[in-house]
Amino acid sequence: MKIFQNTFFAKYKKSFLFGIVILATISYAIVHFGYLAVDRSKIGTVIDQFNGVKVYYNGSVGNVSGRNLSKDGYNLGQKYQCVEFIKRYYYERFNHKMPDSYGHAKDFFDAAVMDGQINPKRNLLQFHNGSPTKPEVEDIIVLGWSKHGHVAIISQVNDHEIEIVQQNPGPNSPSRVTYPLIYQNGKWKIDHFRVLGYLRKPHTQPL
Repeated sequence: MKIFQNTFFAKYKKSFLFGIVILATISYAIVHFGYLAVDRSKIGTVIDQFNGVKVYYNGSVGNVSGRNLSKDGYNLGQKYQCVEFIKRYYYERFNHKMPDSYGHAKDFFDAAVMDGQINPKRNLLQFHNGSPTKPEVEDIIVLGWSKHGHVAIISQVNDHEIEIVQQNPGPNSPSRVTYPLIYQNGKWKIDHFRVLGYLRKPHTQPL
């Protein structure tokens, strides 16, 4: 019997472990991304602000409450997704309009653009994660951690960590989180899963 049990476990060990991983992933998605009932009455309420630009609650990450356009017709994005916040932030703070005003969050980083050069679709300087140029407050950080990615505004920087302010991280996640910042071999790296890089408007003072 013992030999049978050992043989049975060895045969199905990979399937068993795979099932645990799938179950853990589903559980994380339910808690983090809000695939449970969400209080829709809270969607669109202000939960934070940075330099006077408001951060709104969105409930589950896939929720969309219509498209937000500026008074002059510029596409700010779908309310209240993460992209809408960073575009609205740059529009209100810098009067910046991106040449390409569409795309998912991870599309804001173009791997073909060299470090420190202009990303033409966004008309912003682009820095790769692991750049000689240190991240700065008000940079747009781009992460590719999911199918569509995520974007946020860097709200604090020191020599050891950064803080970001974000919209639509999920109903159970905070609007502000910190990531370690490492300086090694002359380059700065934000030590967090799938940080692609950061974007910056050059030589511009806020309005």
